[in-house]
Amino acid sequence: MNRSIAIGAGAVAVLAAIIVYLSAFTVSMTQQAIVLQFGDPRAVITEPGLHWKLPVVQNVVYIDKRILNLNAPPEEIIAKDRKRLVVDAFARYKIVDSLRFYQAVGDPRNSDNRLRPNFVSSLRNVLGDHTLEELVRDNRAGLMKKIQTAFDQATRQFGIEVVDVRIRRADLPEQNSQAIYQRMQTEREREAAEIRAQGNEEAQRIRSRADRESTVLIAEAERDGQIARGEGDAKRNEIYADAYTKDPEFFAFYRSMQAYKESMKGENTTMVVTPDSEFFRYFGSEGGRR
Repeated sequence: MNRSIAIGAGAVAVLAAIIVYLSAFTVSMTQQAIVLQFGDPRAVITEPGLHWKLPVVQNVVYIDKRILNLNAPPEEIIAKDRKRLVVDAFARYKIVDSLRFYQAVGDPRNSDNRLRPNFVSSLRNVLGDHTLEELVRDNRAGLMKKIQTAFDQATRQFGIEVVDVRIRRADLPEQNSQAIYQRMQTEREREAAEIRAQGNEEAQRIRSRADRESTVLIAEAERDGQIARGEGDAKRNEIYADAYTKDPEFFAFYRSMQAYKESMKGENTTMVVTPDSEFFRYFGSEGGRR
C-alpha cells in the first residue's frame, strides 16, 4: 500500500512538473511576447523575466525589440528628369506596438515580405519627384529623410517606427551607363582632336614666324656683309692707290710677290708660261727690267 502511495505521489509530481514546464516561459531583454489562446491574443508582455500561461491551450509568440534591418533589392526608378536610376537602399525600424504588428503581419518571419512593398513605394514616390542631380549630388541626405518620413507614415498600421533610411547606391542602368561612357569618350576624343589641331596651327604659325624672321635676319646679315665687304674693298683700293702713288715701283714689286705666293701654294705646283712672260719679270732682275 505504501508502494502504491509512493507511485501515485511520483506520478502527481511528474504531472505537476510537466504542467509547470508547459506553463512557464521566459522573455529576454531583447524580446517582447504575445500570449495567444487558440490564435487569439490574450496578453502582451514587454518586461523580461519568467512569466506564466495556460498549458496546451495557450502559446507564446516572441517579437524582437531591437532595431531591425529591411533590405530591398535594387529597384529601377524613373527620376523627375526622366532619367532611369537603379537604386539600392535599406531601412532600419523597430516594433513599438507588438500587438498591432502581430495583427497586421502575423508570423514575424514574414515581416520583410509585408513591409518591403511599402518601402519600395516610398522610394518611387519620393525619388520620382526629384532629379538625378539632387539624388547624386545636391540633396541626398534630404531625400533619404523624406523617404524615411513617407515610409514611416505608410507603415504606422503595422505598429513599427522607422528609424533610418539609407541609399547605398544610385546608378544609371548598365545600358545607359555604357551609352553615357561612349558619349563621354567621343566628346573627349573630339576635344583632344580640337586641341591637337589648335596646337598644330599654333606650331605652324610659330614655324612660319621663325622662318620669316630667319629669312629677314639672313638677308640683313648678307646686306650688312656686302656693305662691310664693299667698304673693305674700297678701303683696300684706297690703300693700294695711296701706295701706288707714293712708290709705283715698290707697289708693282709687292703685288708681284703676292701673286707668286698665291700661285705657288702646295707641294707640287706646275705652271706653263713662256720664259719671257711679264709674270716672271722680277725673276730676271731686281728692278723687274729685262
